[in-house]
Amino acid sequence: MEKSLATLDEGTICSSWNYCGQRLATGSRDGTLAIFDPSNPGSSSSSSSFSRTSKNKVSETSIIKVVWIPPECGDAVACISSDGILSLWEETAEDGQPPQWKLCKRFESRSSNILDAQFAISGSNLKMAAAFSDGHVKIFELFDSLELMNWQLQAELQNVIDSVSKFGNASCVSASISWSQQRGEGQHLSFAVGFNSNVPALNSSKVWEFDPAHQRWLPVAELALAEDEGDHVYGVAWAPNIGRPYEIISVATHKGISIWHLGSAPDLDGRLSVEKAALLNGLEGEVWQMEWDISGMTLATAGGDGTIRLWQSNLNGVWHQQAAFEPTP
Repeated sequence: MEKSLATLDEGTICSSWNYCGQRLATGSRDGTLAIFDPSNPGSSSSSSSFSRTSKNKVSETSIIKVVWIPPECGDAVACISSDGILSLWEETAEDGQPPQWKLCKRFESRSSNILDAQFAISGSNLKMAAAFSDGHVKIFELFDSLELMNWQLQAELQNVIDSVSKFGNASCVSASISWSQQRGEGQHLSFAVGFNSNVPALNSSKVWEFDPAHQRWLPVAELALAEDEGDHVYGVAWAPNIGRPYEIISVATHKGISIWHLGSAPDLDGRLSVEKAALLNGLEGEVWQMEWDISGMTLATAGGDGTIRLWQSNLNGVWHQQAAFEPTP
């Protein structure tokens, strides 16, 4: 029997789950950020219900994306609004008062909008990759995780594989970023990014890796076959790795969801091998969001058809739809 875990506010259009704290953040059309916590703390997330514990007006326009900052940096959420502004909000408690959410930092640009932003921990530093509507990606770094207002711009790049090019009047409708999960000191920090833009060279997903020897970001792989280059990308999701000799990244385009295997050993040019392992199709409409489970073995997708789908591969590496949850009337 299905059980309702939480009742969301009317107008909710995006959400983000905090696995560590078992908390849910949602954004609404009216510009409000809501936080839901377990009604029965201590119980498992599968049996607990969730109730709204705070609601704050954080924007004058719609909130189109909310992202939890890594738990190592406290309880904080990034909100991206439809006017292209990214704001960071942190939960604080002072002098025995109930916790309050306060604004820590606003990122905005006069010439372009922020479309997506994702966070990663590198050593003791926090990094944020932000994709802009002009096709640029900016990497920001925070050296003190307790000071969420003191970010520094580390790098700015364009999502092209061969050389840095300048495109006139690039216009991007959306973008998607996903970081790799570092498993050891020797692994370089990496992320995948794809755009939905009017410039084909920007669109197809690329993997970027940080080169510590030269302190720069380099494109090391393109997740597209020759016939896929330039396809508008609706989402990318980098799967957690619990021991595979390769990485798995999912990429959503109008053709479906491609499952890519990314090698770990670079060639003489520094590029990583890629293999298109599967194409998941049969979906109706665009894919809006993809999330891997913590094992990196099950992919959840949601999109324009209103159906949440779960995908898995069998022991032979053949991917199939395991379950589908259609919206209730």
